Order: sequence, then C-alpha cells, then structure tokens
Amino acid sequence: MSASVEALRLGTRRSALAGRQTQEAADALAALGVATQAVICRTQGDLDRTTPLPELGGQGVFARAIEQTLVDGGIDVAVHSAKDLELDLLDGTQLVAFLPRADVRDVLVSRDALTLERLPAGARLGTSSRRRAGQVRAWRSDLQVVDIRGNVDTRLAKVARADYDATILAAAGLARLGRLDAVAEYLSIDRVLPAPGQGAIALQARRADARTVSLLRRINHEPTAVAVRTERACLRALGAGCSLPVAALAHVRGTAVTVAGIVVDEHDGRLIRAQRSGDAADPEAAGAALGEALLSQGAGALIREAVS
Repeated sequence: MSASVEALRLGTRRSALAGRQTQEAADALAALGVATQAVICRTQGDLDRTTPLPELGGQGVFARAIEQTLVDGGIDVAVHSAKDLELDLLDGTQLVAFLPRADVRDVLVSRDALTLERLPAGARLGTSSRRRAGQVRAWRSDLQVVDIRGNVDTRLAKVARADYDATILAAAGLARLGRLDAVAEYLSIDRVLPAPGQGAIALQARRADARTVSLLRRINHEPTAVAVRTERACLRALGAGCSLPVAALAHVRGTAVTVAGIVVDEHDGRLIRAQRSGDAADPEAAGAALGEALLSQGAGALIREAVS
C-alpha cells in the first residue's frame, strides 16, 4: 500500500476478546497490503458492569457506541461480534463483510469440570443471556439460573472462586482467547441453539466511504455472510432484538440455505421450534420464512412476555 494512503482505523471495545477479533480483521486486510490501526471505543456495556444486560438493552449496548464513532468519522471500520449487533444500523452505514465463522456452539464452564447433566440439583449457573437461560431450563429445570456480568476472564474467575457453579460461554470467544482448557462440555446445538450471528465477526463501514467498502468486500466470506443474513432476517421477522430469547442457526450447502430457530420462555423453558430452507441467493427470504413459521406457532406471545 502506498505510504501516502492512511491506515484504516478499526473501531473496537476495550477487551481482550474484542482485541483478538480486531486482530483477525487486521490480519485479513494485511494480506491485501492494507495497514490498519485499532481505535478503542468505550461502550455503555463496558461502563456499567452491574446492571443485567437485558435491562441495559441487551448485547447491542456493546455495539452502538462503536457505530456512533463510525458515523462521526472517528473510525473507518466498526468491528463487531455479529451476535451483538442490533437489527437497525445507524443511518449511512452498512455491514460490508463477515470473516470466516468460528465454532458456533456454546460451552459449559464448571467447577470440577462437571457436565450440565452432572451438575447437582440447585447448582447456580450464571448467564446474562435469556436465550441460554430458557434452553437450560428446558433441559435442567432444577438448576438455579442466575444473572452474571463481566468479560470472559471475569466470568471464569467467578466460577473458579465458587460465586457460581457454572457458566455458559461461546466456544468461539474462548478459542480466540486461547482458553478452551476451561471447557467442561461443548453443548450440542440440538440442546442449546446459538444466538443469531454467534461465532462471526462483522465489519461495518460508512456507505459513502467507497475505498473502505471496496477493501472490505475483498475479505468477505460469503458463506458466513449468507448464514448471518439469514439468521438476522429471522430476528427481523419476529420483531426481536439481540437481547430477546431467540436462537437461530443457518447452514449453506451449495445454492441452498437451511435455517433452524427457537423462541424460548426464559423462565420455564417452553420452546417453540421451526426450520426452513431457501435459496442462498436470497437469505432474507429464508430467514423471514422461519420467523413467520415461529410466529404461526405462538412465538409472538413469548416475545411479548419477555419485553413486558
């Protein structure tokens, strides 16, 4: 890259995991000969570490401040965990690229390396995710599912010192941090379906920034992009956001995309499931069809209960 061309500024959170994700984006751009610079953005979720995430607005609180910095011109690219992104992006921006998706599964971290089946009745399992809470209650209604806050290291420490008997985290995050040694069990997606976008890194830019958009398109991983767009379309059809108890996972095979989804009652573990397939060239249609199928089974009532 010419020395006269300024480095792309990559906006990220101040956390070890966000730093690793930003480095993946930097490495992909470096392979094109593009220099980058990381810019730290403070988010509401980082500033308030005590209020339960659903009360703050869900995982979206980690992304909005980075988006605003993008709009204001302080960065050129917003680097996000795709699962943290709200459906409605700030005006003048777009999701341009997704990096290859990592392991989509959730994992259990527990004292004494106990699996979910072996946790004793009444064990305290910490999670800030309504989606995880509901699916765990559907599996183990005898556990105490309680709120937990903090980054990965903080949550691991809370389990180690017996504040909690176990917690659930994303496999992708632990892998990026080199902490898969802490995993007691990989949770089957048949038991705990992941969040829409889980394991994927999304790169957002200003629509008017033609140079950045062009560069990001060159590192886009199309199968990941199709899968995440499908999952987010399901969320949109449900009228749901990333803080609500909705799970969705899409798989791309050739020219087809298949997507499964769940809406769950976080309190009693009631589940509504559906699956749909469609053309990978139109992922939004497949995701919308899944959302409509879930609504036809009564998912709207569960979502309304979650926000009431």
